[in-house]
Amino acid sequence: MIYKKLILVTGMLILFSCGEDMPPSLENFNLNQDVFESGKSLTSLPYGLHDLESSTSTEETLLIGVHGSNSRGYEWVYPLQKLNHSTNLVSFFRWDDDSCPSPSVNNLLLSIKAKLDQSPNLNKIVLLGHSYGGLLVTTFSEVWDIDVPLQIHSIAGPLKGMEGLSSLCDYQMPNALRAGTNLHQWRTIQELDGAFKDLSYDPQVIEINGSTVTRLPETYKGNKLGHNWSISWVADELNKNSLN
Repeated sequence: MIYKKLILVTGMLILFSCGEDMPPSLENFNLNQDVFESGKSLTSLPYGLHDLESSTSTEETLLIGVHGSNSRGYEWVYPLQKLNHSTNLVSFFRWDDDSCPSPSVNNLLLSIKAKLDQSPNLNKIVLLGHSYGGLLVTTFSEVWDIDVPLQIHSIAGPLKGMEGLSSLCDYQMPNALRAGTNLHQWRTIQELDGAFKDLSYDPQVIEINGSTVTRLPETYKGNKLGHNWSISWVADELNKNSLN
């Protein structure tokens, strides 16, 4: 009788543990089976900054992916895995992309400051923002007030602004960069980008003094290089150049 009860309790514990949602991690991302499920684990996170791996004392760079509007997460699975090196702590910032970026910019700043306090070995910040997230990370340069190098990558980011953004959010892009901040604008070809192709102008094109601009090619691994593929292409480029 006792033996049967033990079997029943053990079975219930196993069933319960299998039903729990595990937090997303680079280790559990799956590119070969269902990348959409891995992506969903990212977009199901609560708002805030989330590490996607265990922190170690060898990591010197805090690398943060910042999603765009209506992201399904899958577009980040390959890039974040690709950029996972022993010296990088890879994280993901979930934010309310239905609202103006300013509150999330401030939340990201507070989260990064807390992370630096917890991990004094981190001495560099790298932000990768896609689409609307590219606008957020570029705006972030305005509030950065820490003596730690900040590297920003805006990927297919509508930095010039979209219709209604300026009036609703009092949005204004910086025209120059602060000392210690680097910005790289990675621009898709407008005609191939499903988010921008129907606009009468290219919202990615804006002059920011001191920034670097790269126009992405037409194809990537045999596919049209559109809006979401842009992150993977940039990740490959950064990986080749060790994020320099």
